[in-house]
Amino acid sequence: MATKRSTVKKRSKSVLKRIRQNEKRKIRNQAWKTRIKTSIKKVEEAIAKNEKELIQNVLKEAIIIINKAASKGIIHKNTASRKISRLMKKVNSVLLVSVSNN
Repeated sequence: MATKRSTVKKRSKSVLKRIRQNEKRKIRNQAWKTRIKTSIKKVEEAIAKNEKELIQNVLKEAIIIINKAASKGIIHKNTASRKISRLMKKVNSVLLVSVSNN
């Protein structure tokens, strides 16, 4: 009987290294994206509580995290700007409502 030839190619060293690099980058990018989502959720929770100082502190922290991720190339700069813009819009609407009520 004739044996079947294997269809699996032998991978070169450079391909194996590229796979390892991609795995490291994937893990790093996931961590940063998680940090971004968490910071946005913290801002939204602070908005729900309606505490001005907490909102401003958490917002500042979220903006820093989003900008760092954009500068590292984890998210696109326009995506970062959009996320920050939407957060600012929410925060300003809450702060303006609280100022007009006083």
